[in-house]
Amino acid sequence: MKAMILAAGLGTRMRPLTDDTPKPLLKVGGKPLIVWHLEALRAAGVTQVVINTAWLGKKLEQVLADGRSFGVRIHWSHEPEGKPLETAGGIVQALSLIGNDPFILVNGDIWLRYNMTALRRVLAPGKQAHLVLVDNPEHNLAGDFGLQGITSDAPVAKEQALLTTKCERSAFTYAGLAVYCPSLFQGLSKGVRPLAPLLHDAIAAGRASGEYFPGPWVDVGTPQRLADLDAAICARQI
Repeated sequence: MKAMILAAGLGTRMRPLTDDTPKPLLKVGGKPLIVWHLEALRAAGVTQVVINTAWLGKKLEQVLADGRSFGVRIHWSHEPEGKPLETAGGIVQALSLIGNDPFILVNGDIWLRYNMTALRRVLAPGKQAHLVLVDNPEHNLAGDFGLQGITSDAPVAKEQALLTTKCERSAFTYAGLAVYCPSLFQGLSKGVRPLAPLLHDAIAAGRASGEYFPGPWVDVGTPQRLADLDAAICARQI
């Protein structure tokens, strides 16, 4: 099984920290965000990793190189500098590197403690997507998706269910961690393409599942969240 780490964002909300440093290289707990992911993937036995870039990609490649020092093999998918293709567009661009088997997708600007070993076997026959969902943070209180038969009042960790569109009592936030089948993207033309429309089509067809993850998880989207996370890790509070 392979994985893809999304590292093509411009890091606009993190400026000035990202003026000269790609966001996945910002450090928490003494190491770059993306290294946390590489270590988690390696621990799960996933050692073939695709990384896309569109902002300061050469710096990312200089630091991570071919991944050998982290126990993985990195395959680079460089998009036009400063012009990211969005999530689905980035995946379509990298399909030749990903191959035909289900793959793990993780956002390069999140932090979490999740055992990714379970994701190696999570995609059921006929399904094209399996998303990890978390409690809604303050900056996304409305949530993104729901889980059929599971309410946000008392969700059960790792319980799997069909993914649904969000509703008032069943709304969770997409954690930026998922497993996808390449068939969801095959046949699509290259270019800028968001992921959400493809996910909603898969949900409507009953081809998407999900699970609830209680955390810890952080969307490291602002300098303050980065500083708070770093402090919590260093103080062993998370």
